Amino acid sequence: MAIPYKSELQLLNHDERELVRATHYPAICELAREDLQDTLTRLRGLRDKEKTQYKAKRRETKGTGEARGGSFPGTSEQPRRRKQVFAQALKRVNKEIERHRKFEAKAELGAAARRALALKRSGDFHRPSPGVTAHEGMSPLPSRRRRTTVHPSKIGQVSQWTKIRQAQRDARP
Repeated sequence: MAIPYKSELQLLNHDERELVRATHYPAICELAREDLQDTLTRLRGLRDKEKTQYKAKRRETKGTGEARGGSFPGTSEQPRRRKQVFAQALKRVNKEIERHRKFEAKAELGAAARRALALKRSGDFHRPSPGVTAHEGMSPLPSRRRRTTVHPSKIGQVSQWTKIRQAQRDARP
């Protein structure tokens, strides 16, 4: 469930507020790709930290884990909500990075199309022939087997050689 903007700000300290504020709509469009990547890594770190604290507090309330930290809030509700805030900010940053990536891919595609059009107009473009087409009717396909032609005298020579060798073996004592 989405958390309202004012509720987000109440959950965070000053540095975290500035980081999350930069992920909302008007500000996120002004960030460069490198800044988005930096924001992404910082948000992941904060989200993972809150996730760890949430799990620890849950284990503590269930009785399966020991208490950690004296200033930690009494219930697991606070870290869970903070984790949700960071997760939503991560979603926004990921969408913006994906939007940047798609924009760059579209620009590359347009540049490639312009290069292809320039090649075609310059006359250096060669279109390959389509090969066999249907309007010419059926045509025989050439055989793919290798043609081995052995001279007829060689055939006889081999069989004669075999006969001679067999006769020599038979003549041995």
